Order: sequence, then structure tokens, then C-alpha cells
Amino acid sequence: MVLEKVGLSGREYTLAGNMPYGERRALEIGVALASDPKLLFLDEPTQGLGADGTARLAELIAELKRHYSIVVIEHDMEFLFGLADTISVIHWGQVIASGTPSELGQNDWVKASTLGEVV
Repeated sequence: MVLEKVGLSGREYTLAGNMPYGERRALEIGVALASDPKLLFLDEPTQGLGADGTARLAELIAELKRHYSIVVIEHDMEFLFGLADTISVIHWGQVIASGTPSELGQNDWVKASTLGEVV
């Protein structure tokens, strides 16, 4: 069941507008999963979430990536570096660096940028 996958079991009859913001984000992911996609795109999923919501979302995505290929566009680098297998850093439409989080930690451009504080 999709609601179970996204941690919303027992919320079947709750209106989305009555859910806390973090649960609505999980519901959005559930709606995307309902079509059984081959690839799941998430655009800034942590936007508007506090630390607790971000942690719950990280747990959800960590579980989902065991079953789905996921592409995440995100500005929260700590969140991303904790989850991603491969990261591409894009600056002004150009791929500046690409690799695993540990590989990016060795990249001179990344080290010189604010991203270097994360890796």
C-alpha cells in the first residue's frame, strides 16, 4: 500500500489540508509513487521542513531508494550528502563536479566552495 510506504498508514481519511506540512510532503511523494514509476524526481523536498521533518524525510528517501531510482534537486547539502550515491554539482547550468560524496570531498572546486564545509 502506497500510504504505508510513505509512513501515512491510518491517515487514509484525513484531508490533505488538515495534515501537518511534513505529512503533506510525504503524501506528495505517495501520489508520485501511485503510478509505480521507474524513476522518481524530487524537487527540493526539504523546502519548508524543520529539522525533525527533514530527518523523517531522509529516512523515507533512504527506504525508497532501495526500490526506486531517485533524482533529487536540493540545496540542503547536508541532507543530500547523507543520502546520495552520486551527486552532480551544477553552477549556472554547468556541471562543475560529479561523483560520490567522498569523491566530491576531494574536489578542489568543492573544497573551495561552501559545499566543502559539508563534505
